[in-house]
Amino acid sequence: MKRYAVATVKPWNIDAFHRRSPSLLGQWSLIERPEDLTTDRLQALGVRYVFFPHWSWKVPADVLAAVECVCFHMADVPYGRGGSPLQNLIQRGHRDTMLTALRMVDELDAGPVYLKRPLSLSGRAQDIFERMADLAWDMIAEIVALEPVPTPQQGTPVLFTRRKPEDSRLPDMADLDALYDHIRMLDAESYPHAFLDHGSLRLEFSDARRQDGAVTATVTIRPKTAS
Repeated sequence: MKRYAVATVKPWNIDAFHRRSPSLLGQWSLIERPEDLTTDRLQALGVRYVFFPHWSWKVPADVLAAVECVCFHMADVPYGRGGSPLQNLIQRGHRDTMLTALRMVDELDAGPVYLKRPLSLSGRAQDIFERMADLAWDMIAEIVALEPVPTPQQGTPVLFTRRKPEDSRLPDMADLDALYDHIRMLDAESYPHAFLDHGSLRLEFSDARRQDGAVTATVTIRPKTAS
């Protein structure tokens, strides 16, 4: 029986692991901490692939060399290599994208491609990430069943820059549609929400709605030092 590992940290991907892995053939292991992602452990498990639906750390070169590592990137690479693809795509006006499964190499998001599947960018970031989690598992099932040979990327890379927490501040110059997009693209668990500062207080925005010529949202007010 073949063995597989999934390395992820976000709750929606952990939930998807528990929902989806029992329906697939093989033995499945979940890795949630970077200290557990070692060649010794992966070799002891005897895994065929390690899948990375969402991982927040650089994967060591010895792991990439020892095991076939597959990540899922929310961009139609080579367009959109780099960090914060969801926010970068929405800021650029995209309403949909491709979820790409690619083999991980030392250069970020530059590896050959196994599969690409369409992904809608509608709704809150939380909605998009949960949709992506299930789509990634559809792709995992296909890779496990067919073991496709990945194809090198074609075209000129367009690089995205990883966002910083201060980039979540609501922009001064923006129309209603841009403000709506700014709030929704940051509206996910464990992400820094859109915000404005007022004196010693921080106003955080979530659950944005576009209706009747206005944007409505839930506002949470807290001391800046507690944000």
